[in-house]
Amino acid sequence: MPKLSDRVQTFTDSVIRRMTRISDEYGAINLSQGFPDFDPPKPILDALAKVAYEGPHQYSVTYGAENLREALARKASKAMKREIDPETQVVVTCGGTEAMMGVVMSICNPGDKIMVFSPFYENYSADAILSGAEPIFIPLVPPTFEFDINLIEEGFKQGARAIIVCNPSNPCGKVFSEEELLAIGKLAIKYDAFVVTDEVYEHMVYAPNKHTYMASLPGMFEHTITCNSLSKTFSITGWRLGYVVGTEEVIEACKKVHDFLTVGAASPLQEAAVTGLNFPDSYYDELLELYTEKRKYFLDGLDKLGIKYYEPQGTYFVMLDIQEFLDLPQFKGYSDLEFCEWMIRNIGLAAVPGSSFFREEVNNLIRLHFAREKSTLDEALARLAKLKELLK
Repeated sequence: MPKLSDRVQTFTDSVIRRMTRISDEYGAINLSQGFPDFDPPKPILDALAKVAYEGPHQYSVTYGAENLREALARKASKAMKREIDPETQVVVTCGGTEAMMGVVMSICNPGDKIMVFSPFYENYSADAILSGAEPIFIPLVPPTFEFDINLIEEGFKQGARAIIVCNPSNPCGKVFSEEELLAIGKLAIKYDAFVVTDEVYEHMVYAPNKHTYMASLPGMFEHTITCNSLSKTFSITGWRLGYVVGTEEVIEACKKVHDFLTVGAASPLQEAAVTGLNFPDSYYDELLELYTEKRKYFLDGLDKLGIKYYEPQGTYFVMLDIQEFLDLPQFKGYSDLEFCEWMIRNIGLAAVPGSSFFREEVNNLIRLHFAREKSTLDEALARLAKLKELLK
């Protein structure tokens, strides 16, 4: 057989999606891959039903239907405190995944460096490798997931083209403060580099924490490329609708990559999604209230069980510390991946091994999510109780 490319030998398939496949095989409760088990808002579904008969069903403009770009620009203009041009400063992508991939390909040449916080959403490392770039990992140190700003400056001194900031951060739930973002932004300006942000969980930030758009900070719009998605905000992860906001020069480059990478996002879904973007601000308030309740409900359940975790400031993920279980004789020598596979087979609950998110050697953390109905969370906690019984 002819030889494959070297780059595909340097990373694995998605561990998150692998956990879902194993979970489906065993009929487990899937708290690994982050998608809700409840429906999107009814007005969006009604809009989709209408589109099914009225269209559009053919290609939209490759970089996004005009009405969707206009709706996204209105939302971004308010968040970034400046007027965003829907024609030149927005491109619609096939999910936030393609948004990030297109951005990294647009700004990095083979051999360039790009900084990534660790822990990180697993796609970021693969994005760098597929673009021919070299990732520089900046530790977010548990339990507060703080970072050393000097390491970021060192990365820029090494010639890093950009730093990726997921805010709030998947998987650890860290919300970057305005002071932290200003410090990062100051260095990006000093070294004439980009900050690439992933704002997918922008509406899931829990009090007293506050979400700040990097692009809204003084002097940062020209140095910021914002990636986002409608997946989590409207519970439509399967629709694969993402977008990028940036300067005209950046978006022009992203449009070219996007045009040949996927051509365009699904036009019927773009049309239906406009309905959601026209919701009043109260929708986002209610969404935050919903996830605040789910977070409290699930974390209270973990507290009652006495299971250790790091409290998330944002997102719908929580990282559990499983060291006390790994210390048991029956799990001697287990990796976190093997432990997660054991959980699926033996207690019917799927999680993601923390090692898939960290550059550092980490074997005692797993990630769960709580974007589930209360009845599902109740059953998940009941299965975790069976796990806890092993310590008796």
